[in-house]
Amino acid sequence: MSTATNNKGNKFANVGAAAGGFVGAMGGSFVPPVNVTINNSKGGQQQGAGAKAQSLMPAPEFWSPAQTRNYCNTLRAAAVALSIEVAMGAEILNATLSQVPDPEGKSFGSKIRAAKVARKMRKAASALQSAAKNAAACYAVYTQEFEQEISAVRQRAKRPERPRMNWADQ
Repeated sequence: MSTATNNKGNKFANVGAAAGGFVGAMGGSFVPPVNVTINNSKGGQQQGAGAKAQSLMPAPEFWSPAQTRNYCNTLRAAAVALSIEVAMGAEILNATLSQVPDPEGKSFGSKIRAAKVARKMRKAASALQSAAKNAAACYAVYTQEFEQEISAVRQRAKRPERPRMNWADQ
């Protein structure tokens, strides 16, 4: 491989690395950390008995308002964090792909092609943002629809009044 071709490949790699470093540095200040564990078993290899795949979400158990609130809030938080990550990824993808020269030599051809590709990733970020909004709305509707049941339990759960001294009974 010639050095000219090798330098061209490095140029694109450096642009992507620079954009990723810049956005990563900027994003680190307002993006909450999200840990994703992927359970990847290649070729049927068995993992140890202690290895478990972790999920971003709690178990879908809705036996109490607290469990429902926890599930909706966890979904909202994960979707917000992922939407920010995907939106930043779309911008990096667009910037990286717009540097690839158009094969037909059209002016702005590379930018148009990059925008078409990045548009789909932006839609994915928008869908994650909608998922976060709908998760919050889900719990709000839940509390409205089951207000009677929730308030009945709250009133029963209040501390009983202390017995008062009855001075009339002598």
